[in-house]
Amino acid sequence: MPSRRKVLKLIGGGVVVAATTTGGFLVMNQPSRAARAPWREAGQHEEFRRRALSYALLAPNPHNRQPWLVRLDGDQALTLFCDLGRRLPATDPLDRQITIGCGAFLELLVIAAAQDGYAAIITPFPDGENMSTLDHRPVARVEFVADKAQPDPLFAQILERRSNKTVYHPRNVPQALLVELAEAGGAYGNTSECVGDTDLAARLRDLTWRGHMTEMSTPDPMQESVELMRIGAREVTANPDGIELEGPLIGAGRLAGVVNRDTLGDPASTAFQQGLDMYREMAMSARAFGWLANGDNDRTEQLHAGRAYVRLNLKATELGLGIHTWSQTLQEYPEISELYEEVHALIGRGERLQMLYRIGYADPVIPTPRRGLNAHLA
Repeated sequence: MPSRRKVLKLIGGGVVVAATTTGGFLVMNQPSRAARAPWREAGQHEEFRRRALSYALLAPNPHNRQPWLVRLDGDQALTLFCDLGRRLPATDPLDRQITIGCGAFLELLVIAAAQDGYAAIITPFPDGENMSTLDHRPVARVEFVADKAQPDPLFAQILERRSNKTVYHPRNVPQALLVELAEAGGAYGNTSECVGDTDLAARLRDLTWRGHMTEMSTPDPMQESVELMRIGAREVTANPDGIELEGPLIGAGRLAGVVNRDTLGDPASTAFQQGLDMYREMAMSARAFGWLANGDNDRTEQLHAGRAYVRLNLKATELGLGIHTWSQTLQEYPEISELYEEVHALIGRGERLQMLYRIGYADPVIPTPRRGLNAHLA
């Protein structure tokens, strides 16, 4: 802990915060503990469906929108809907990524229910899936059958699972671990591949970075992300979703007036440029990549991709690896179309790429915020 008279400096911003009570400033600007309560409370509900749902809502999902709305039906079923106000129309205009996030939710639901002996029987899109974007129709109907499931070993990793969005260590991932990771992603008919630090990985590093730059230079997708930023612990506590920006450095930047939505969305600002530098370092640190693909790109296939992805994320946790989806090149808005074609020509093998992610070793990170079970119950 710095001394009381230590000066905090916002790196590169040229602004200092002279603090005679710096220790208190640091304490007040730590990441929100309240926003992460659902990780500590998972599994504490008496009713088995709520218990399973408390794990399911910890699933990875795009921009941390947590777009899950659940209706409990009778005593042995539930219906999952998309919370349509949590779509991403600029970066995900066809709701493909949102649907993948629903698949991840369903898979954690299945794993958690099995821990109590319940088989969760999923019927995808029971009222039809022929939709250009998700609508009021259900994403899935789930029926639970008691004493018909065995515990899944991956359950042990649910509370430890992360999307590790840090700079990875300069250490190659052994091929044997990449094989295990790829096998875990091969569930539900998905094609799952991983590649270590080869020429192909170098091309994917370049592609993922160009995809990020395209998104940051395209007004609507960039602004969508900026509007979903939660700046500082107070905002994160009030809205435990979206893109959290927390910690003493963010607090100092807010106090100095150099970290806010205007500066983060202004390509000429120091804050914007520092953000690019940070993400470039993250992209270039990737020593390995993995991807998921499948055939028809219908809604059920998208759910299957999400279910497979969360399984390989859990497996990565078991193996001590960090993974982080970096799928801008797979999106469907017009400005990304050339990179979309390029990445499919490179690794698509005639299938629809659903997920692209980097793999590596990294320092541990804390969980991302979650809204809690009551926010998801219709």
